[in-house]
Amino acid sequence: MALPAIAGYLLPTPDDLPARRVEWTVDPARAVLLVHDLQHHFLAAYPEGEEPLTGMLANAERLLKESRASGIPVYYSAQRGGQTPEERGLQLDFWGPGVADDPTALAVPESVAPRGGDTVLTKWKYSAFVRTELEELMRRSGRDQLVIVGVYAHIGVLISACDAWMRDIQAFVVADAVADFSREDHDMALRWAAGRCAVVTTTEALIEEVRTA
Repeated sequence: MALPAIAGYLLPTPDDLPARRVEWTVDPARAVLLVHDLQHHFLAAYPEGEEPLTGMLANAERLLKESRASGIPVYYSAQRGGQTPEERGLQLDFWGPGVADDPTALAVPESVAPRGGDTVLTKWKYSAFVRTELEELMRRSGRDQLVIVGVYAHIGVLISACDAWMRDIQAFVVADAVADFSREDHDMALRWAAGRCAVVTTTEALIEEVRTA
């Protein structure tokens, strides 16, 4: 199955967010920012110049700037091009061969691209923790909060948040800095995350928390 062509939709507003079950707040001394799969290969499915792509990228950019200014480490998950069937594993059955070995498809848009001091992790499975050094790097730096932006909300974003919970790492899913196959999938991911494993928040609320802390 190839990636679907995604119709435009409006991003959630604060009034659309599911209720919190926990009162975690982001602490710049404990948090890292995960930019999840923001490669052109995945973003090409969205209509260019429309929501949710434009808003999601703009909000991710704001959070990157805030994180770097606040000393919050930035990690990127990025799939490698030209994976072998053995490397793909069961993803091959569900999603086909994956990203081609094409620098343009593999690149991250310039507005949200890695900068000096950021860490780029090769991502192999839905969770950004699987077969990567993400948890080890977080533990080594004494950090136990994971703020997630990127795509796709109901797949890698949600599973990474759930995996963080299973590792006793507090996850924060930024509702207007992630995007999905549809608004229905997006809302489902936010409901599940808020009810089971994470705090669902907005870009504005998260920046305010960071600055207050």
